[in-house]
Amino acid sequence: MTTNSSKLATQLAQAKGWDNLLRQLMLAGKALHPLSDEARDEHSEVQGCQSRVWLQLTLDSNHRVAMLAWSDSKIIRGVLAVIQEKVNELSPEQIAAFDFDDWFASIQLERYLSQSRASGIAEVIRQIRHQAAVND
Repeated sequence: MTTNSSKLATQLAQAKGWDNLLRQLMLAGKALHPLSDEARDEHSEVQGCQSRVWLQLTLDSNHRVAMLAWSDSKIIRGVLAVIQEKVNELSPEQIAAFDFDDWFASIQLERYLSQSRASGIAEVIRQIRHQAAVND
């Protein structure tokens, strides 16, 4: 199992039942560092998501990824905030090697995502890996 030291991920892992997990996701969405309105364009929009999702990754001076994202869905904003917290701890190389599926299972997230949401999040992860590699 992939370890997680992220605050938001830990809160999800400790949530009991769908109602508590949903509450934690909604609260996490409020912690999302959003992509600006101006940056939400066709270049940053992730295709293949049920909800609209925009994503942008940059590399900081310490060779760490800085992820900004936004969604029109409150639940997906929460999922993005949890992902953002983890991604912002990683280098591009670590992102390439990180087992997001295992991590989602360890924090209970995968079992509560509908198939369409899970497919959209899989596309978000593909975009994160792609943008991290391009920015490296």
